[in-house]
Amino acid sequence: MMRIDAHQHFWHLEKVAYPWLDPAFGTICRTIEAPELEPLLKEAGIDKTVIVQAMNSYEDTEYMLQVAEEFDWVAAVVGWVPLNIPEIADKKLKQFKQNPYFKGVRHLIHEEKDPDYIIRDSVIEGLRVLASYDLTFDLVAVFPDHLKHAPRLAKEVPNLRIVIDHLAKPPIKDKLMGEWAEQLARAAQFENIFAKVSGLNTAADHDNWSAEDLQPYIDYAKEQFGADRLMFGSDWPVANLAGDYGKVWSETNRAIAAYSEAERDAILGGTAAKFYQIKS
Repeated sequence: MMRIDAHQHFWHLEKVAYPWLDPAFGTICRTIEAPELEPLLKEAGIDKTVIVQAMNSYEDTEYMLQVAEEFDWVAAVVGWVPLNIPEIADKKLKQFKQNPYFKGVRHLIHEEKDPDYIIRDSVIEGLRVLASYDLTFDLVAVFPDHLKHAPRLAKEVPNLRIVIDHLAKPPIKDKLMGEWAEQLARAAQFENIFAKVSGLNTAADHDNWSAEDLQPYIDYAKEQFGADRLMFGSDWPVANLAGDYGKVWSETNRAIAAYSEAERDAILGGTAAKFYQIKS
């Protein structure tokens, strides 16, 4: 079974503008590219990765596609088009779809001032266009502002495969579930919604976290979605704000150690292969 990291990023500050990336991010506020990740993948035994957009721009998408051409362990790219302008989105998707690495779209909705951006009529129409190309949508559903919209998107665009990034950033540091758990359960009722076991370390205490902190949230997600709709992602290099690649990989594996082999295989690769249509 392939081991797939279904969520990682690269950024090149001289080729693409990333306004959100400022010195407050410390060690990751610099150009970070594939050669830096490659040895970490080999050490962890990761076969393939999915590069996810880090900016709402064509330049970022084109940069990721270039990287995919250069490194055989990159299996897929989640890029960007202006979903709020469906006509333009259609033209760009027609172009990007010709590239075999282009598998889906994401928009940094958590950077939008309007927390309801994703359910605007124009954006939903753009998501219908996306679905018509059999491409996927990564939902940056940062709790509490966006996760609640996932069921509506699933109903409005039932033929769109949606994945909730980072389990919507549950309140791990505060050891709470509450409304997050209720919203996640509602989202899980829709078969076209999946979720990523990713970015959890940066939702925990950055200086003191382990598998035991993550496990209750992963267990709950598995109860709701089943392993066949969950996929591992490192969220590297953002993960470096609270540890490193090796720790994220090893502690996630510890958190799911009691699962069956089939469940672990699904979360660590099988689900991502199915969702993003990745071939071995």
